[in-house]
Amino acid sequence: MSSFTATGYSGETFAADFLEKNGYKILARNYHSRYGEIDIIAADENYIAFVEVKLRKNGSIVSPLESVSKSKRAKIIKTAVDYIVKYGCDLQPRFDIFAIEIKKSGEFASPEFEYFKNAFSADGLELYV
Repeated sequence: MSSFTATGYSGETFAADFLEKNGYKILARNYHSRYGEIDIIAADENYIAFVEVKLRKNGSIVSPLESVSKSKRAKIIKTAVDYIVKYGCDLQPRFDIFAIEIKKSGEFASPEFEYFKNAFSADGLELYV
């Protein structure tokens, strides 16, 4: 895939395509609940992955992992609970971050990403929904 602009081809679409090519089934995109939004919900044989997609410019001070604050993690986890209660699921939940680096020109190429599986957990967060 050649370079493309972030506005012309969304990072979430790029991440969803990557996941599908690697054996995941996309269950939902931009899933909303009263608690927040999850960019991508995907499943493989063992896991249901709740994926936060982060675009960052090359050389940003804050990494994609650092940019997902405790309050953002709590919103994602509460939204994941909402999804599982609503649709049911027997798979092990996992919280992932898909980081895409944007060149200063506003373009990013396919190799410029990292997929962090199990990037955070629900340990220590208030999850009462």
